Amino acid sequence: MTDDFTLLADLATGEEIAFNTLFERYKDKLYNYLLKITKSPEVSEEIVIDIFVKIWVGRELMNHVQNLESFLHKVAYHKAIDFLRVTSRHARLKKVYIDRMENEPEKLADDLIIDEEFRQIFQKAIQQLPPQRKLIYTLSREQGLTHDQIATALNLSRNTIKNSMMAATKSISDFLQDNSYSKFILPLFFLLV
Repeated sequence: MTDDFTLLADLATGEEIAFNTLFERYKDKLYNYLLKITKSPEVSEEIVIDIFVKIWVGRELMNHVQNLESFLHKVAYHKAIDFLRVTSRHARLKKVYIDRMENEPEKLADDLIIDEEFRQIFQKAIQQLPPQRKLIYTLSREQGLTHDQIATALNLSRNTIKNSMMAATKSISDFLQDNSYSKFILPLFFLLV
């Protein structure tokens, strides 16, 4: 059995066999983990597929991952939280989700510490953005507005909003890299894309 480091190195060069091996190795573990959080088989399956699609798209970065299983669980957790956040904003989705939901298991103390550390570093990265870019980024990521809604609200073109979001993502990534927060860059890629 090939180890994860070798598979990640092969994946970074675009080898589909390495990707398929990783998918087969981790899809069920991720699915079961997500099912505990989302309580929905369909949503869990969608998130697993989304994670692996993004792994393929960002495959050149994957050889920087030190612990793949931990990395995948962290990305899955954040994807599930994003789903729950979106669901809570839409009444119909919320009703469907609440109908299926059971009590969520308690988070481990280590997860809470890591989540808080990530949030603090991420907020520092956002704070360093120029004012307009920060506003656009905040409206998109924290308020959940679409590019069209932001463009209308700020009287800017949709293309300006798109370019600002891309520039903000790059600035945040550069900030993390320049300040030795590189361990957060790859998970951030999956949250921003």
